[in-house]
Amino acid sequence: MPRKVILVADPGIDTAFAVALALNDPNLEVVGVLPTAGNVSAEQATANVHTLIDVIDPPKWPKLGAALPVRYDSDGTSLHGPGGLGGVTFPSATRHTLHLADKLLCELAHEYPRQVTVINLGPLTTLAAALDRDPVLPAILDQTVIIGGCWREPGNAGAVAEFHMRLDPDAARRVLAADLNPLLITLDSTRKLIFSPRDLLDLPNPDSRTCQFLRKIVPFGIRASSNLYGIEGFHLKDVLGVVAVALAGCVSSEPHYVDVETRGDLTRGMTVIDTRPGRTSAANARVATGVAVDEVRTYIERTLKAAT
Repeated sequence: MPRKVILVADPGIDTAFAVALALNDPNLEVVGVLPTAGNVSAEQATANVHTLIDVIDPPKWPKLGAALPVRYDSDGTSLHGPGGLGGVTFPSATRHTLHLADKLLCELAHEYPRQVTVINLGPLTTLAAALDRDPVLPAILDQTVIIGGCWREPGNAGAVAEFHMRLDPDAARRVLAADLNPLLITLDSTRKLIFSPRDLLDLPNPDSRTCQFLRKIVPFGIRASSNLYGIEGFHLKDVLGVVAVALAGCVSSEPHYVDVETRGDLTRGMTVIDTRPGRTSAANARVATGVAVDEVRTYIERTLKAAT
């Protein structure tokens, strides 16, 4: 039986790649794709999620929501392009009377109690709002996966802060305190998932809608990675959130107590992972420690080869 997942997404090139994989994996049932501001504005995130579904047109459409109307002090358009999808525009139907993402997350969790895994691919604002709206949510979710934070690796939104955590550290702190015991996949793991320009442009099944879409949006990310970071290729960071659920055991982890620094000119958004022997605080998260990169690559190749 396919595993039910809710994707909280701020597309973003790598986020769009992750959503596309989930929609094409027959072992995953994407019951909801919930937009959130992050790489782009709330309004653009809502439009991008709907574009993804329109273009890929999966056999079974997930429920779609509207991003919470929040504003952050930065975005990811320098890496992901104007509009977030590599600067490319796509035709997409306009939808009205959408439920806000946090409300829809709660509704889906109650519709499928203890069956749904939430894969959070953006800042944690939406998940924190859902927890505020429905305090029983931790008891009825199956699992939670979070792409965010950094441990031994330097940050990508400051010396010690990862982008998702930096955008809304207060929400991140509330989520980590909510008895979800999430799998936290930090930059230490996601930076291992880098793909060369050839990998990204010579996708299998070039006639599929999915591969045609991805080939249109990745060139901007390849150029931006080279210009901004001197990297030849592109990190598919958010993809690891989907693969961690789809491939049991491909991401190893260990339990730790994790918190997020909410203040400080230099440390706001810093992920604090307590590794002291004999610590008094109980572990509240499973922090990723390793990735089976070859298995992940094989999964991506296999899924895209069979994509619609």
